[in-house]
Amino acid sequence: MRSIVWFRGKDLRVADHGPLVEAAASGDMIPLFVLDPFFFAPERARELPHRMQFLLASLRELEANLARLGSRLLVVPGRSVDVVPRLAALWKVDRVLAHRWVEPFGRERDRRVGVALEREGIAFRLFEGETLLPPGSVRNGQGGMFRVFTPFGRACGMRLDLEPALAAPRALSPLPEDLAIETVSIPTMEDLGLLSNPQLQHGGEKAARARLKAFVGGPLADYGTDRDRMDRPGTSRLSADLKFGTLSVSTVWQAVVTAASGESGRRYLNELLWREFSHHLLWEWPELLEQPFRAEFQGFPWREDDASWLAWTEGHTGYPVVDAAARQLKAEGFVHNRARMVTASFLTKHLLLDYRQGEAHYMHWLTDGDWAQNSSGWQWSAGCGCDAQPWFRIFNPVAQGLKFDPDGDYVRRWVPELAGCPAAFIQEPWKAPKALRVCLDYPEPIVDHVLARQRFLATAKGHLGRGRPDRVEE
Repeated sequence: MRSIVWFRGKDLRVADHGPLVEAAASGDMIPLFVLDPFFFAPERARELPHRMQFLLASLRELEANLARLGSRLLVVPGRSVDVVPRLAALWKVDRVLAHRWVEPFGRERDRRVGVALEREGIAFRLFEGETLLPPGSVRNGQGGMFRVFTPFGRACGMRLDLEPALAAPRALSPLPEDLAIETVSIPTMEDLGLLSNPQLQHGGEKAARARLKAFVGGPLADYGTDRDRMDRPGTSRLSADLKFGTLSVSTVWQAVVTAASGESGRRYLNELLWREFSHHLLWEWPELLEQPFRAEFQGFPWREDDASWLAWTEGHTGYPVVDAAARQLKAEGFVHNRARMVTASFLTKHLLLDYRQGEAHYMHWLTDGDWAQNSSGWQWSAGCGCDAQPWFRIFNPVAQGLKFDPDGDYVRRWVPELAGCPAAFIQEPWKAPKALRVCLDYPEPIVDHVLARQRFLATAKGHLGRGRPDRVEE
């Protein structure tokens, strides 16, 4: 049996890798990565600079790990739908093995590759691995996909008796000698016209495992209380590792279960189920990358306001937590989840700007930018997503800052203009004495919270035709 193991950007590891393990146990194994111009053309790579940096580092480490085990990663440029069938026929393989993607463009790519391989009599097998359970396998009593998280999470919990994560192969056979190899080097950031950002997390399986070990041995114990604190390192910081598959989600799940960390552990596992939910939603409704989940939000009268958009993206809205999140995004390619919710609510509810603008902006800068999760999160914040809570929930950025960054440490780190602001005014510096405000050199709020809230509610009520909502503010 001769197999191609097609690595494709979401499984950049050698541990818990089903296609690699199966191919290695069955005969000749050929590791392949395709530099598809969909991502690697310089003009496309510039649209995901932080993700590309993490991916390239992870890909280089994968190359080294495969070489250490005795094999070699073949890197070939071209369109996947052309390259994979051509090489599979040229190399006379029996099958191509890969991990499944949930995104609609990935599914269409796999459909086209499968058709081309079938014409050549070559099998194409997709393994699960991006999620804990196969997308589409968790159904409600009527046989459909859940529209609310809580029953979905409960249904997943009844099925999550996972097999132990697969160990990395101890050794791999060398490449077959009869291959006509047309491989190239993994490109550098400079090759793609990109500048490296030293503030990003480092990619690769080794760094991912170190992060998992550090989280399980430290912050996990207090995750239940610290996960919302923007001023504390209370989260796992594993989101990019899960996005690029330098760790499998099963490996993370089992590590947390093994740690037996009580309520905090259960809270973290629940967050992994939220991730699961977003992927299953996108599998069921591929149009969610383009359209709101709630049909009544079609044609919503979002405003166009270039000045407000620029203030939000550059971190000059006059609301400290919102501005801190904007600056952290560009600097680190990461934003604390609580800050993401606050700033997304601010864009859509306070500024009445289209959630799809924010969604695209975050996908440009995030290192952990995942299509399913980013879309789900933005729609949740805008009120048009899959959420049991009302669309008229509006985050108060001041109240959120006072609760989850009470001393202003998060704000001071990312908004240095406020470094000297007393804690009493750090979340609402416009209330500071006039002489201090002049020294701070920080803008006044671009909107009034109360008036902006009223404007959104009136606009939404007019479009959705709903009665007067109860007051919901967080």
